[in-house]
Amino acid sequence: MTNEPHDETPARFKNGYALPDLDGRVAVITGGASGIGKAIAQRFAAAGMRVVISDLDGAALAATAAELGVDSFAADVTDPEQVQRLADGVVALHGKIDVAVNNAGVGPTARIRDLTLDDWRWMIDVNLFGVIHGIHSFLPVLTSNPHGGYIVNTASMAGLTTIPGVDMAAYTAAKMGVVGITEILAAELAADGASVGASVLCPGPVLSQINSGLRSRPADQQGALTETDPLTEAEGPLADLEWKDPLEAGTLVIDGIRSGRLHLITHPELWWAVGDRFAAIERAFDITAR
Repeated sequence: MTNEPHDETPARFKNGYALPDLDGRVAVITGGASGIGKAIAQRFAAAGMRVVISDLDGAALAATAAELGVDSFAADVTDPEQVQRLADGVVALHGKIDVAVNNAGVGPTARIRDLTLDDWRWMIDVNLFGVIHGIHSFLPVLTSNPHGGYIVNTASMAGLTTIPGVDMAAYTAAKMGVVGITEILAAELAADGASVGASVLCPGPVLSQINSGLRSRPADQQGALTETDPLTEAEGPLADLEWKDPLEAGTLVIDGIRSGRLHLITHPELWWAVGDRFAAIERAFDITAR
């Protein structure tokens, strides 16, 4: 007999692999010059990893690399060729990649009725295709690594539910895609018996610079997106949320890789929002089954 709690999580939502020992491992992080990406780099470096950060902002990238004592490569995650050069550059520098973190993202907001097609394309190019490009370039390197590997994709709490009164349709569309892709990736890797794990990071409010992404938007694109904080005027439970330090998200990522957890949640107290959505879907199935 055992006193350990029974885990009723369906197998397809479990990770098949973990990396308990990170000392000496090689990691690459997109969006690594600031915010959550920088915090992950700090935690990785403190764990003895060899870290490479990447970002579109060359000046911020150089400053962060110098501050943390890590390597860096500039890359635009919306360009698959640049992401491939990033992967090739890390392998050329360190001989391998053990952990890849597809973290780059932007978070401007606007109501659906005001969004232009340029708005939709840019948000999805960065937040969804940035992850897709990373998986495409990093995954073959990870799966060929005889010592195992790990991939982390940054989504959002918006990847698990819609938030009332928050105009984040384009962002939510991309982040829900990231969650789904990561869940399927983890299931496929487990089914293949691959020595590679996958996690999806779903942050709630974190003190980062995600809402300052418009400076990197192509100048020829027009749209309605703004960088107002979507939670500034929030009411009810949202107004009481604690804004977390990015380093807490970095610690969560480290712990997730070491334990092989699929879903990494910064704000468990937001379960009410996710649970409400799941309950509504459950009720819809109950009605349909009658």
